[in-house]
Amino acid sequence: MLKVLLLLLLLLFSNSLALEISMNSAKENHQKFSTLHIRDNNKFLCQKELNDFDVTTKVICAFDKKPSQNIKKIQNDFFSLDTQIKNKTFFLIIKPFKKMKLIPVVFDLTKDDSIYSPEVKLSKHWMLIGFNEELPFIKEGKYDEKAINFPFTMDRNTLPYVGGLDVEGNPVKVKQVRDIKEFIKIKNLYAKEDYERALDKIEDILIEYPNTLFKPEILFYKIKVFDKMDRSEGILELSKIFLREYSSNDNIAEVLSITAKSYANLGQRTNADYFFDRLFDEHPESVYAKWGLLYKGEMLEGEGAASKAIYYYDRALKETDNIDLAANAAFNLAKYNLNMLKKEEASEYISKIVKAKPSYFKQHYNISRDIMEQFLAEGEYKSAADIAAALLDGQDKDDEDAEWLLRSQGVWLSKSENKIEALAPLKKYLELYEFGLYIDEVKVAKDGLFFDESVNDDNLSKKIARYDELMEVYKGDSIGDKAIYEKAKELNKNKLYKDALDMENELLALDSSIYTDVNQIIHDGAVGFMKQSLEKKECNEVLITSNKYNIVLSDEWDDGIYECAMQGSDYVLARKTSTKNLNSKNLTHRKKWLYRHIKLDFATGNYSDVLQASKELISLVNFNKESEYLDVYRIIFDTYQRLEQNESMLKAIVDLEKLYGINYKDIERYIAVMGIGVDKKDNTIVIKYANNVMTLQNSSKSYSQSPYVEFSIYEAYINIENFNKALEVIKSLDALDLKAKDRVRQKYLLGSVYTKLWRDEEANKVYDEVIKLDPNSAWAELAKSAKDISK
Repeated sequence: MLKVLLLLLLLLFSNSLALEISMNSAKENHQKFSTLHIRDNNKFLCQKELNDFDVTTKVICAFDKKPSQNIKKIQNDFFSLDTQIKNKTFFLIIKPFKKMKLIPVVFDLTKDDSIYSPEVKLSKHWMLIGFNEELPFIKEGKYDEKAINFPFTMDRNTLPYVGGLDVEGNPVKVKQVRDIKEFIKIKNLYAKEDYERALDKIEDILIEYPNTLFKPEILFYKIKVFDKMDRSEGILELSKIFLREYSSNDNIAEVLSITAKSYANLGQRTNADYFFDRLFDEHPESVYAKWGLLYKGEMLEGEGAASKAIYYYDRALKETDNIDLAANAAFNLAKYNLNMLKKEEASEYISKIVKAKPSYFKQHYNISRDIMEQFLAEGEYKSAADIAAALLDGQDKDDEDAEWLLRSQGVWLSKSENKIEALAPLKKYLELYEFGLYIDEVKVAKDGLFFDESVNDDNLSKKIARYDELMEVYKGDSIGDKAIYEKAKELNKNKLYKDALDMENELLALDSSIYTDVNQIIHDGAVGFMKQSLEKKECNEVLITSNKYNIVLSDEWDDGIYECAMQGSDYVLARKTSTKNLNSKNLTHRKKWLYRHIKLDFATGNYSDVLQASKELISLVNFNKESEYLDVYRIIFDTYQRLEQNESMLKAIVDLEKLYGINYKDIERYIAVMGIGVDKKDNTIVIKYANNVMTLQNSSKSYSQSPYVEFSIYEAYINIENFNKALEVIKSLDALDLKAKDRVRQKYLLGSVYTKLWRDEEANKVYDEVIKLDPNSAWAELAKSAKDISK
């Protein structure tokens, strides 16, 4: 089945020339491909560009007419189409994401009887095919240039032709297709915020095309236009029709949100709540449900329930990733907090808008001016200045309020804690408005920045802030360089080594003939930061600093360096640290580093070195149960296991039992030894270590090794004909949850041991359970055979 997605774009050119672009996607032989058709009334040039491997990298089509409107970039999985105007020539530029074929379409197969392979540079119709590997439907071949290009004559007795069909399967008349153009005009007018003309166009199309396929979308746009024009009553009349007639439409959530807001605007709280509830219940994840939270908050605030409104504002802000919605919610929260004299909280919300969508303030100019003045009255100069900057953005020098806004931004910042930010707008004002209305006020504010007592303070944080200010203002100047140098020294002096290291690039850019000890400052910062990181056990920072700056600390730091190196798998550094301590004359120190060296060798797979070093450490430990290095015996066992030295494993497990008794940490080791016993058919080993495992599992109530261990010990008991013990073990599995296949096996083994104990009645009962549990299993067949034998 061929599936096609059609994107149709009609671009109107000057002088009544029209360009039509259509982009289609489909599948052939389970492989996706796409076609791009470009048509015009006049012939035009399309030319492909090839790389060194004869692969098409770009197709450029040229037109001698400019478009009457801007064309947005379009693309799909195979193409991107962009535009460019150069020297009064309009270009379409098509770039492939995969493979692409350019073909001129010079024949109309519904009219032309004869066709041939055309070699043309100009055509009214060009087609591009985008594909992955194999060109669909078309077989390409190499032809001799001297060959004759004979035309192909088609049979005149052509089959009947059926044009486009609508959703009911009826032919689409050409006149009806014109409603597409009219609908596109509606969308364009709405996008341009020309709502009056959009409404007129909607009324016209509904009269001219009452049965248009686009009626749901046109009604939807009429609702949206009414929303922009604050015509709530008109919205409610339309939404009733829309919600009734087009309940499965993709735009239902947005219509519900607009309907709820309209009822709220008209003061009909009950009806508004009904539609809010529908919106939240039926479309909880829709962005319009999040807008609904905002609208409900505004409804509650309008009713005087501001404290309830902030719940919805806060939800709208936290639950959405839509910037417009987040900005509206943040603004409402800022306004509420400012009214409640929570100035810091209000400023935080304004800061969020400034960072995410500063254009919000220009879009809502009047209310932004109001809240800006309110921040100013509360002494929140930074927030007021941020709003002023956002309102000023994009304005020309002579625009209304531009001079006042620039003055306000600079002067207010000079009164805030962010004085350094005031310098740029104040300087800009002096440049743009030499004889401005506020020139004297701005000069005073600018000069005061460098004589403010709060800046010249011995407090460390203020001193660092002063250096930062000087570095920014006098960047590239000797004063700025001096500020960089002194700040780094001050940071090291106050043990802020990480901050000093962060200045490395700035320090290295200083003139070395003037600042001769820059490398020492960096080294001191690295040493200090590495020590601090060791104390905090921030091993990643330790390793990065050690490797980057080649830092060697005194022996007192070796413990921390080794632990960090092992944690970060920096075995080179770990070996370097441990090796230098192996020959220590202090016996306690030597044992510690010998043990660490063994762990390092085990981690890096140097098993022969592990065994060699272990001999020395064991001689020093000598089964002393108080020693902190007894774990070396476990490392020895694990090493033998890695080397698959079974006999040595059997000896090592004895040492472990001697030191630790039956210990849960060794349960996996008991399993490994039990496996050796199974392989050797040594029932004694199997029984001993299986019992150890079962004892540990019963005491811990954890049965991770079951039923493997029980099945193994059962077989061992059967082998030595201790059937009562075998019965006891296999019955213990009754209390555990087993997989179905394990339960069938367990029941069969239970029946088998009953048989061996001449308890045939009980055996047959269990065999029946086996057959019932899984009648098609091998165990069921064995059970049937066992029952037949017992008859």
